[in-house]
Amino acid sequence: MTHAHSTGAPHYWQGALIGDEEAERRLAGLAATVEDVLGTPLDTETVLAACDALATALRDPEHPVRARLVPHLPEGEDPSVLTELGTYLSRGELTRKLRRELGGTAPQRLNRPDARETVYEAWAPVGLVAHVAPGNAVTVAPLSVVEGLLAGNVNVLKTSGGDTLFARHLLAEVAALDPTGGIADRVIVLRFPSSRQEWLRLMCAPADAVAVWGGESAVEGVAAHVPPGCRLVEWGHRISFAYLAREAWRDRGALEALAADVCRYEQQACSSPQVVYLDTDDAEEVFAFAERFAGVLAAHTADVPPPEGEAAPAEEAEVTTTELIARLEEHLGLTRVFAAPDGAWRVMADTRPALTASPLHRSVWVKPLPRKRMIGALRPMRRYLQTAGLAGGRSDIAELSRLALASGVTRVTPVGSMLDGYSGEPHDGVYALQRYSRRVAVRADARFATTACLDDLVRPAVLPAPVGPLTDKEAVQERNRHVARADAELYFRSGGSTGAPALSLFSYDDYDTQMCAAARGLLAAGYDPARDRTANLFYCGGMYGGFLSFFSVLERLGGVQLPLAAGPDHRATAEALIAHGADTLFGMPSYLWQLLHAEAEALRAYGGIRKIFYGGEHFTAAQRRVLEETFGVEVVRSITYGSTDLGPLGHQCTESTGGVHHLHADLHTLEIVDVEEDRPVPPGETGRLVFTTHARRGQALGRYVIGDLGRAVPGRCACGSLAPRFELLGRTGDVMRVATYFLHHGRFVTIAERSAGYGGELQVVLAAGDGREHLTVRVERSAAPDPLRLRDAFLADYPELRTAVEERLLDLTVEAVDGPSLHRSPTSGKLRTVVDRRG
Repeated sequence: MTHAHSTGAPHYWQGALIGDEEAERRLAGLAATVEDVLGTPLDTETVLAACDALATALRDPEHPVRARLVPHLPEGEDPSVLTELGTYLSRGELTRKLRRELGGTAPQRLNRPDARETVYEAWAPVGLVAHVAPGNAVTVAPLSVVEGLLAGNVNVLKTSGGDTLFARHLLAEVAALDPTGGIADRVIVLRFPSSRQEWLRLMCAPADAVAVWGGESAVEGVAAHVPPGCRLVEWGHRISFAYLAREAWRDRGALEALAADVCRYEQQACSSPQVVYLDTDDAEEVFAFAERFAGVLAAHTADVPPPEGEAAPAEEAEVTTTELIARLEEHLGLTRVFAAPDGAWRVMADTRPALTASPLHRSVWVKPLPRKRMIGALRPMRRYLQTAGLAGGRSDIAELSRLALASGVTRVTPVGSMLDGYSGEPHDGVYALQRYSRRVAVRADARFATTACLDDLVRPAVLPAPVGPLTDKEAVQERNRHVARADAELYFRSGGSTGAPALSLFSYDDYDTQMCAAARGLLAAGYDPARDRTANLFYCGGMYGGFLSFFSVLERLGGVQLPLAAGPDHRATAEALIAHGADTLFGMPSYLWQLLHAEAEALRAYGGIRKIFYGGEHFTAAQRRVLEETFGVEVVRSITYGSTDLGPLGHQCTESTGGVHHLHADLHTLEIVDVEEDRPVPPGETGRLVFTTHARRGQALGRYVIGDLGRAVPGRCACGSLAPRFELLGRTGDVMRVATYFLHHGRFVTIAERSAGYGGELQVVLAAGDGREHLTVRVERSAAPDPLRLRDAFLADYPELRTAVEERLLDLTVEAVDGPSLHRSPTSGKLRTVVDRRG
């Protein structure tokens, strides 16, 4: 893109700098341009990533992007405004805005608001938003366009003919940081004077919403070009006031805070107090207060003098005229004026309660208004009201807040912070993103029962490509030590089945995003929240998140839940399942296997268990057959594939078998790299699974080597989803270097199933010996054939194992044990598939 300032090309049109003649030609075809773009949705993650990259650059005084933008700031504008912009455009701030205004970070996706119904809702762009920006606020124009982009719209921005090209350059920088080109396609910036009415008409004619800043005349001038049915979003001038309950009148601290509000920005902000109301109808109390407040305002002005040469001649004339009229009315007993000799400030007491605009520049009215008459006095001005700054006792604040809001006020603050805001605050009583969006719905039939997101049938989510080096658990644990406390609201420990337990940190927002994703995955796997009665039998306690996470998932699905948790008393658990009619079990395969066999007689007689959703481990094919044939279970599927660090990574669908999962493509990207090197494997070949997550606040979890092996599954799934698929092929820890050979736990399981019909759990224990290593295969006594026959099967079907034994490098033993004596993680209950005791 071109960064140079070019007076010959003052306009920016979908990535190109153009002049007046070309702009006029393109404006004539604006409707067709919009139609071409809207067919391809813009993922909010694309906008978040580009804005966050720009935010990082703007906060760095030495960054070349910031250096390019500084020359385009209006004359006299402090470059610190770029740092403020950087804060607003950061991922954290924009994510908070999306959540507050549109309910989530991917509001454009058609998800089911009630999982029990096949109804899909989303926030869709209105289409084309025309932004008519003011000429006196450098950040307003580009921020309005960013809001339009977050809502997915095409945006055409008009800046004033006398403006610099700052907005154009800033938005071009945002577009340049998006490799997809989706942002550039949705941004048009035109600089022309309002007198060029034909351009304004062409810009507004195809618009679905027109956002305009300014006073009534500015809004009227634009409104004349707004077509019928087009949404007019007015960000006009507003008036604000302070209201003091009686106990605050003599509070010096309250008056000093009020003086600070009056002087800040010379009352140029819409939220600056122009009138101070007192809860009285006594004129003498009003005059006495005005005199007292004048002294406080004088002291504050002495400490914080007004800027020199700030007011324009017309503004100075208005100040002088207003003060003069107020002084003339003193003779009628209506007013009393207290003013600085040098004109730096003025307090004008008026016995009439009607809301009166101040001439600004530290000029404030003081008026009586008993609270019982507040609504009647203020409601006629409700179109113009914005902020009420209140001072008084706690009960006063509660009552006065309600009265002010009923009068038409949209913001209530304490006196002293009227000009302060908070992240995600509505503006003039509305959320901008909702004004730039439409709430849409699709009602589908029973064929869509397992389709959680309608978009998955059309296109996979598009996330930025992963960059940077590979990272592992140790690197993530080191980074966790530096996560800000504000971003670490929830602490989980891993189960420790693949090593020492590790700590994972989440914000509640990120946790909610992940639980909603896991809930969508469970729907796709065949869970029916309208009918299934679920026993949550995951392990609980010790900061382990399994039970809590699936409690949260079921809560979001609205499913019936028995939160029993895994426990040693299998009889009590089985009795609860039967008593409460549970037909669906959530839990670890090893625990569920023990429960079913320990209470086989009672549960087989009950015959009500229809579905099992498992996590953390896998049921073998032989175990599945036992569940189906012995216990009558109809559905056995993975509840999710994930990790404590990254959350849910993939889910099964009704067409998934074995270890095949769909990627949660709206949260993560997946790479499959070579076992030894950082390079992609050929399509369909086995490699290490590497995930990059894009939805974590305060943490960078990029290119995480999770420790699992897998391969990409080609083609479109029969379920219809376009989300990529992958097949899990075991843990990298399941691969053992034994006696110079690489052996895999999964091969032992496969041979035991195929050659001996074994359907129980299997554990490999490694130990050192004198001159050779020892490998013991431990199997369940209740399900195992003769250990010697099983040993013969391993030697016959596993050539590398046979060679190691024949070369006397390895001793092989098969040992039948009781299932509970197999080594498990004490936290999660997972089976430790390989126990290495070689030191």
